[in-house]
Amino acid sequence: MEYHSHAVVTERNVVLLELGQASDLTDYVANEVRVALVYNGISHTVMLASPENLEEFAIGFTLSERIVSHVNEIKGVDLEFTPEGVLIQVEITQRCFMELKQQRRNMAGRTGCGLCGVAQLEEAVKPVIRVDSDARFNIDHLQFALEQVKENQHHFRLTGATHAAMGLDQDGQIIAAFEDIGRHIALDKLIGGFSMRQAQRPVAVLLTSRASFEMVQKAASANIQILFAMSAVTSLALELAEKSNITLIGFCRNGRATLYTHGYRLLGQQCVSLAKAI
Repeated sequence: MEYHSHAVVTERNVVLLELGQASDLTDYVANEVRVALVYNGISHTVMLASPENLEEFAIGFTLSERIVSHVNEIKGVDLEFTPEGVLIQVEITQRCFMELKQQRRNMAGRTGCGLCGVAQLEEAVKPVIRVDSDARFNIDHLQFALEQVKENQHHFRLTGATHAAMGLDQDGQIIAAFEDIGRHIALDKLIGGFSMRQAQRPVAVLLTSRASFEMVQKAASANIQILFAMSAVTSLALELAEKSNITLIGFCRNGRATLYTHGYRLLGQQCVSLAKAI
């Protein structure tokens, strides 16, 4: 087997052990590579990701982490595949770069005192952004969206190792889908995808993963107003969704869903009384 850093899935010969029997078969493994994000020549962070749609990831990450406030402040993205991983060179405006350097300088200077940990914890929680209130989604269309999930998870079907973030239109049609080994990276790819192409913005976003604080924070940064998660919702995610004016729904599966915050955006007979109550 020869490994290529740009391959998303690798074929492996494995041995299946089942019911006391051993058998040879071909399996598929999701590749994860080191991805270094470099802004205006200065290294910022290294993450592990699936080596696909990395330009979308870079743009989505830059927006969702509030390094820039608008996609027009990103001047260029260049990818370099190396044996060690992928270098993503992102050029941003000088103003945004100076703000990023100042932020890094502030974090680096907070050492040597008993209050450093408190300061760094505060820095990790970005100011709350309240999203718009115009989105509406008929909850009766959610099941239609869920029925499309498997056909939009090509790498998951092979490997069982990836998450997906999917954009829905008002009819529950999946209009964009991105996969990654990291759930937050899948969401960044989705954000980057519709931002860089100035494509149709999704009315709602469906996650195959849980909705954690970080996922809600990224959604708020991208003005995503309705967030569906097929898995659970964490307490901090719920708190932030309430403050950010995000409609947060968890455990979306098998004709069921749990509404946590801001139900006024949901239409449909099955949620009228619940939406009024929340």
